[in-house]
Amino acid sequence: MRISFQFLVLFVAMVVVACGPSDEEKARVKLKLAKTFLAKQDTSNALIQLDSISTLYPEAIYSVNAAKNLLTEINFSVMQRKEAALDTLKIRIEELEKSFVKEKTEFDRYTQYIHKRQTFKRAWDRSYIQVHLDERGDLYLSSNYHGKKWLNHTGLRVYDRGDEAKTDSVPIGDAYNHHSDFIDDKWEKVSYRNGKDNGVIEFIAKNASRRLKAVFLGKKYYYIILETYDKEAVKDALALSKAIKNKTKLEAEVKSLQKKLHVN
Repeated sequence: MRISFQFLVLFVAMVVVACGPSDEEKARVKLKLAKTFLAKQDTSNALIQLDSISTLYPEAIYSVNAAKNLLTEINFSVMQRKEAALDTLKIRIEELEKSFVKEKTEFDRYTQYIHKRQTFKRAWDRSYIQVHLDERGDLYLSSNYHGKKWLNHTGLRVYDRGDEAKTDSVPIGDAYNHHSDFIDDKWEKVSYRNGKDNGVIEFIAKNASRRLKAVFLGKKYYYIILETYDKEAVKDALALSKAIKNKTKLEAEVKSLQKKLHVN
């Protein structure tokens, strides 16, 4: 009697399992869900659903093939959009580059973009804020002081009518706090690399139309009014930096999609 009961339980369990949805039916549910996401222009979630079908239900041949075909269509469409965006971005970069001269000395690992209003000939004998940009899109700011007495500044604050941004401090003796002199002239150059500009670049670019002032922070304070062309240089460099980085990102994404689609 006990054996018969166990057999009955096993039989019922087998019937329940047999009557459940098949892998093909489960896969179709995911395929339908992916199409729903596509209709809502939610490509990311659609791809997640389609990618999971072959992994979860490899025996669902019909749905697996349908998912692969749809994945190919989506990836091809996405690749075309990204290629178009990349072409537009390249034109934008060419336009922005007109404000810069390119330079690569024996000391430079990467080509540098020097804004035409901030070349050495135009700026060696003044105190100003300089923007630095290279071919990778890496961007940083420096404060350059020229005078008859040492200022020994370690930071910079840019402000106007209650709004301001302030760099992190770069102490005296740091490799990025450079001093030089010739006869009676003194030069100080403090470079705010690796994010030490602390938002000053964005602040200047955003407020380039305003009468921005800057104070060089040290044992003594030194005040300047930012020249229009220096503010424009920062604004142009930030725009070019973002464009270069977006271009690099898009190129990688297009290359990845080409690999998936086996496109040369």
